[in-house]
Amino acid sequence: MPISPLPPQLVNQIAAGEVVERPASVVKELLENSLDAGAQSIQLDVEQGGVRRIRIRDDGSGIPRDELALALSRHATSKIASLEDLERVASLGFRGEALPSIASVSRLTLTSSAAASGSGWTIRGDGGDRFQAPEPAAHPPGTTVEVRDLFFNVPARRKFLRTERTEFGHLEEVVRRIALSRFAVAFELSHNRKPGLRLPAARDGDAQLARVAAICGEAFASQVVHLEHEGAGLRLHGWLGLPTYSRSQADLQYFYVNGRMVRDRLISHAVRQAYQDVLFHGRHPAFVLYLELDPALVDVNAHPAKHEVRFRESRLVHDFLFRSLHRVLAELRPGQATAPARLETPDGQVPSAGSGGAWGGYRGGAGAQSGLGLRVAEVMDAYGALHPAPADDARPGTEAPGEAAVPPLGYAVAQLHGVYILAQNADGLVLVDMHAAHERITYERLKLGYRGEGLKSQPLLVPARMNVSRREADLAETHAEAFTRFGFELDRSGPEQLQVRAVPTLLARADTESLVRDVLADLVAHGESRRVEDAVNALLATLACHGSVRANRQLTIPEMNALLRDMEATDRSGQCNHGRPTWVQLSMGQLDKLFLRGK
Repeated sequence: MPISPLPPQLVNQIAAGEVVERPASVVKELLENSLDAGAQSIQLDVEQGGVRRIRIRDDGSGIPRDELALALSRHATSKIASLEDLERVASLGFRGEALPSIASVSRLTLTSSAAASGSGWTIRGDGGDRFQAPEPAAHPPGTTVEVRDLFFNVPARRKFLRTERTEFGHLEEVVRRIALSRFAVAFELSHNRKPGLRLPAARDGDAQLARVAAICGEAFASQVVHLEHEGAGLRLHGWLGLPTYSRSQADLQYFYVNGRMVRDRLISHAVRQAYQDVLFHGRHPAFVLYLELDPALVDVNAHPAKHEVRFRESRLVHDFLFRSLHRVLAELRPGQATAPARLETPDGQVPSAGSGGAWGGYRGGAGAQSGLGLRVAEVMDAYGALHPAPADDARPGTEAPGEAAVPPLGYAVAQLHGVYILAQNADGLVLVDMHAAHERITYERLKLGYRGEGLKSQPLLVPARMNVSRREADLAETHAEAFTRFGFELDRSGPEQLQVRAVPTLLARADTESLVRDVLADLVAHGESRRVEDAVNALLATLACHGSVRANRQLTIPEMNALLRDMEATDRSGQCNHGRPTWVQLSMGQLDKLFLRGK
């Protein structure tokens, strides 16, 4: 077959295969166009999951009559005009592919009125590469795009669509994700002429959190900490789910780069690393986060559907994200609620302990460490002197208004079966798993002490030789300083051979070769590695577990109060070393419901 140019219609349908996967893809592209046009209110009406009909109306700047046909032409856009513009893309859509691609696989009607024109015009297509001339139409300032019979002329693609309910679920999730990226814009969504999602414009912090609650759920919004951090030309802000609000799947993770929702392995890795020390095995964090940086430092043209981005300084971004999130999680403290309590206990049901400290709250702290070490008996004996208890240990927390405030975790009143501490604070009843809490305290003290000494090296009597690829050997040379910081002494002894002369002292019995290879793999993928620190932390966690107060150990009231005070001053004290909660709070209202008081 001779080489020949493809027909325009076929070119558009090939492009549609990249950007139009299902009705949700159409909605994403059209919503992004509306936002780029400066819309402040967007209405979406869909039928049969979006397969039969999608109509999106906005109050944006509109399209002049003589540009309507161009808007449906391939590679025609108002958003970039030069390579410099492409390297600093600030708009959501810019390829000029969406409208012509959608028009090639549907019956499309585009109606618009430019803000200053005072009149509207409409243009229609029927799945071909030709469109009727624009006709006058009554329309307020803004644009309406109506897409009917998606994939009517590509039956093979239509067969891949799922049920109406499934397709609408994907479509609604796209609307939710985009609504979280533009709080100042109002969104309305209806399905089969039935009202659905209604999100008014949210211009202040409370209204924005209310939108987060409407999209992510009240439970998430009541168990978040707000984050604001800037540095190195980067800004990270948003809401971070508390470790106690983890998920069995990564289904509540929203991340935006310069207002664009993205899925990125580098970002996911940095977030997982930040949560690693506080999440239970197999659980996933929940978050709504926004990263802002110079558009020139991020390539948004890496994927036809613009789901992925590439950072020009990926190591800087990864380090910034990890350190910002890690610091916030480390400084969580019992005591101050991060959002108004929205959780309610059903009548007659005992609240789940799995909610952990979320029923209370957290406050930021300076990360001071105090209290329990490995010698449990010695420290416990001295607790009474180190942490004076209130005057009347049997009746704590009863100060009259104006007297000293009750500490966040209150004062101990009893111990239950040698396992739990019962304490009374200003809100009600606090229950503490004393072994889990002491384990975290001990672990954090060990980490602090070890970091103070640094990663000491232990020379090997006989250097270990490793056969590696030439690429791995090159990496070891390039990152020699990093390996030294990790406690390794590493030399290249041949084109494809390394020689390990020293290892971190605490990991002297570890599988040296596997650890070095894992570090090299991390350096290739992310520009840095935490393998050594993670391995050291795992060993310290084991030591902390064995060195913590055991179950069935009877504590005195002063000892219990000392443990509560140490929890209030310890990093990540809401979870033990394995990610399980260390304490729960039952408010007086929740207790009243359990006993049907006030009925």
